[in-house]
Amino acid sequence: MMKPSLGALPPRIRGGSWLQALAMAGLGVGLLSGCTSGEDYARPPMDVPPAFKEAGDGHQLHPLDQIDRGDWWTIYNDPVLDSLEKQVDVSNLTIKAAEAAYREAKAIREQTQAGYYPTLSVSAATAKTAGASSQTPGTTYAATAEATWAPDLWGRVRRSVESDTAKFEASAADLASIRLATQAALATTYFDLRAQDEIIRNLQASTLANQKILDLATNQYRAGQVAQADVLLAKTQYESAHAQSENAKLKRVQLEHSLAILIGKAPASFALPSKSFTQHIPVVPPQIPSALLERRPDIASAERALMSANAQIGVAESAWFPDVTLTASSGFTGSVLGTLLQASNGWWGIGGALAEKILDAGAREAKAEQAKADYDKVAANYRQTVLIAFREVEDQLAAQRILADQAHAQEAATVAARAAEKLAKDQYAQGLSPYDGLLNAQLFARANEQNAVMLKAARLDASVALIAALGGGWKGLPSPQSINLKQ
Repeated sequence: MMKPSLGALPPRIRGGSWLQALAMAGLGVGLLSGCTSGEDYARPPMDVPPAFKEAGDGHQLHPLDQIDRGDWWTIYNDPVLDSLEKQVDVSNLTIKAAEAAYREAKAIREQTQAGYYPTLSVSAATAKTAGASSQTPGTTYAATAEATWAPDLWGRVRRSVESDTAKFEASAADLASIRLATQAALATTYFDLRAQDEIIRNLQASTLANQKILDLATNQYRAGQVAQADVLLAKTQYESAHAQSENAKLKRVQLEHSLAILIGKAPASFALPSKSFTQHIPVVPPQIPSALLERRPDIASAERALMSANAQIGVAESAWFPDVTLTASSGFTGSVLGTLLQASNGWWGIGGALAEKILDAGAREAKAEQAKADYDKVAANYRQTVLIAFREVEDQLAAQRILADQAHAQEAATVAARAAEKLAKDQYAQGLSPYDGLLNAQLFARANEQNAVMLKAARLDASVALIAALGGGWKGLPSPQSINLKQ
């Protein structure tokens, strides 16, 4: 850091206005303003891998957090989801709160920036006076304007503006992070609701099928072909499917209520009709550039917080230097109000003050140490945010790969379970097998159908989580064709 030195103030100005005098004085002290306390910000070193382990070969990281993420949810080709997502920005109350915090941070920065400039105040007064040689009272009128300026010699204001600007940018990143998280939460909630729609349809179909089995078992029992136990088991299976269907309806209602809150509506005023669960699952291929991770708004926010903490070190160190204040004033004083503004009643003056703390019992040094400790804390938080971001991407890349393999196995198991159920139904109807064989086949078929539906929802949720972990959609990236909509 440069060592400041106070030069001689310019000589008294004999002519011109007091504003000119203040400007020339400011020019003199402005020559002293080349010093800024503290060090300029530099990003701390990070051990960043060149590619994601779960993605195979990747590309070197580059900052891309300003790239437009676009309407990433459109890759699911669901008009209902598109409509809901568009309402998030308009009505979601969490986003509205974050937007208000963003505007607050902007206003704070503007307040700090005002420290660069002089303040101007005006006043008017009247006073009763007594003459020196007689007791005849009189009235004195005065009008005064005063400008005060504390030049930013040591960079305190500059570092404060730098800090508040970083906080303002962090607030913008927080807004983007909350918006992305809310969009992702809406998408996963929507897919979970559609999964319940599919489960309800399957259970309702099972209930109808079980009703037919119950009727068959009842008729066979009356004909003396089967024991009463078969009727009771068929009744149990029928009621069990009906109960599961009602439970799925409850889960759907709760998910529908969650969607209402996410779009800023009361649950009573929101309803979403049932719809088939036909969404395609977008697969992010291994060639996705790992540079996309740099676009995560939470990482941007963490780094802006680090920039702010770095600037606060300079603010704390500026307290070691004296405060310089320049003042200029001008006005009119007279005993007759009508002629108060005549030149003969005018006056002006310019002055300056310098203040320096001689002894503060170590308060300034402690303040500087506090700022440095805060920087170290925020730097650790920044590194942790980056590491967590890499872990989340690796987790979701692994989830996509493993869930896809699991889905293929589950599909085969579901097909086999349905075939076994059909065979068991035929054999029972022909009296070739007892009911417990059919019951087991039905239980296996229902379980595998529900597992298949929930696994599809899990794959969709994982794709949403991966998009969020990567910082949003792909609009504007060098390789937009990397999105694959095929299952």
